[in-house]
Amino acid sequence: MGSRPGGVIDQNIALIGFMGSGKSAVAQALSAMLQRRAVEMDAAIEEREGMSIADIFRTRGEAYFRGLETEMLEELQGEEGLIISCGGGAAMREENVRKMKERGTVVLLRAAPGTILERVKDSEDRPLLEGRKNARYIGELMEQRREKYEAAADIVIDTDEKTVRQVCEELIRKLEGMKKEDV
Repeated sequence: MGSRPGGVIDQNIALIGFMGSGKSAVAQALSAMLQRRAVEMDAAIEEREGMSIADIFRTRGEAYFRGLETEMLEELQGEEGLIISCGGGAAMREENVRKMKERGTVVLLRAAPGTILERVKDSEDRPLLEGRKNARYIGELMEQRREKYEAAADIVIDTDEKTVRQVCEELIRKLEGMKKEDV
């Protein structure tokens, strides 16, 4: 699986999904497996802005942050073969989804609310969960986003009870399957 087949698998891979679904971990592992550059959108935005996502939300607002996500996706359009770990809300804007699809495949990583809670419970960098870290609230937020996530996705992978490697292997198999369907 370390080889680089052509076609669909050489395009950009945009990982979308709710916070804690595994986007960052899968992006890093895929980067190593496919020998491609991974871009963590939130980290790139934090570096560019010189502040954390939580501070951007607090001082400039969510709308400003969402604009930064769109700008970042626009910039990434000039490159091929990237693995892009998108922020949890990036797929809520149709413009962002169009940009992701122009240059690649959109992969939705899903997990149950309880799994998400377990993964993010110790994180202080989750402004949308501030003061509300519980499975019920997470489930409500996920449901609000579900339709847009699913509409954006070319591939859907459930990450519950799977290792990062298992998720990556499943993703590569599905990408290769897409390639065969296109032929």
